[in-house]
Amino acid sequence: MIVPTRVLFEHAYGKYALGAYNINNLEQAMGLFRGCIDSQAPFIIQISKGARSYTDKRMLEAIIRTADEIFPEALFAVHLDHGDEQNCYDCIESGFYSSVMIDASHHPFQENVEITRRVVAAAHARGISVEAELGMLGGVEEDIQVDEKNANLTDPDEAYAFVKETGCDSLACAIGTSHGAYKFSGSQGIHFDRVSAIQAKLPGFPLVMHGSSSVPQEEVARINGAGGAMKGAKGVDANQYLPAAKLGVCKVNIDTDGRLVWTRVHREYFRDNPAEFDLRPPGKIFMAEYAKFIASRNEFLGSAGQLAAAKEHVLVK
Repeated sequence: MIVPTRVLFEHAYGKYALGAYNINNLEQAMGLFRGCIDSQAPFIIQISKGARSYTDKRMLEAIIRTADEIFPEALFAVHLDHGDEQNCYDCIESGFYSSVMIDASHHPFQENVEITRRVVAAAHARGISVEAELGMLGGVEEDIQVDEKNANLTDPDEAYAFVKETGCDSLACAIGTSHGAYKFSGSQGIHFDRVSAIQAKLPGFPLVMHGSSSVPQEEVARINGAGGAMKGAKGVDANQYLPAAKLGVCKVNIDTDGRLVWTRVHREYFRDNPAEFDLRPPGKIFMAEYAKFIASRNEFLGSAGQLAAAKEHVLVK
C-alpha cells in the first residue's frame, strides 16, 4: 500500500529510520519488496532522475504498481530522489509520488531557498511532501559529483532558517557521509554532534541521511575476487543507523549497496558459468540475495518488525 511519506515519518520519528532504497529494474523491486515483507518493515522506494530516464519513467511506475498488487501487505512511500526543479514538477503532476526531493544545495543559500519554496508550493497544493537539502555531500553517484574539498556540513542555524523560510517537510543534511562506494578513509564517520545540534534547532522535524550505504567489505572482496577492481571502497557503519534515528533521522538513503549486491552476483555467476548467456538464472539469485540484504539493513535501521504498528498509525491518520 502506497502511503504519504509524512505519515511514515510521524511513526518513525525518534524510534527508527525508514530505509529509502533506489530501484532501477524489476529484479531490484522484487528483492526489495520481498526483503521488507520478510523483515516486516515499512520502507520508502526511491526513483532517481537517472532511473527515470534509464528507459522510461512509466516503466518503473508500472513495476511499482504491479509489486503493490503482488505484495498487498507491503507499506511504503514512493519518493523522487535528487530531482531538479523540472523533475519535481513532473512527478508532482503525475500524482504517483508520495514525496519529491528538490536538490538545489549546489546553489547559494538564498537561491536554494527560492527554488525550494516554489517546489513546496506546487507539491503542497497536491498533498505531496518535499525533501530539500542543505549543505553538500562529497562523492559521486549518477550525475552527482562533488569534490571532497567542496563538501561542507550543514550549519544548524542555517538549517533552522532554511526550514522556516521554505516550508519543506524534511531536510537532507550533510553530516559527514558521501555518495558512492568510496565514502570514508581511516576512522571517519557520521558527525553525531552535528546531527544533535541540528535536532536541537529543529525538534520533531524529520532529518534525512544521504550517502548511507554500508559498502559491506565482504561484497567488495567477492566482487574483486570475481574480476572486479574496487580498491579502498568503504561505507557507513550500519551500526550507526539506529543512533542517528534516535536523533531525528527518519530516512536513510541506501543505493550503492544494491548495486554492489547486483555486481557480486553477476560477476560470480558468469565467472562460474562461462558458457551461460541466459540473464534469468543470475536474476533469480540476485532477487533472493537482495531480499536477504534488505532484511539485514532493516534490522540495523530498527524498522524491522514495525510493519503492523506503522499500518495501525496509517489507519488512524
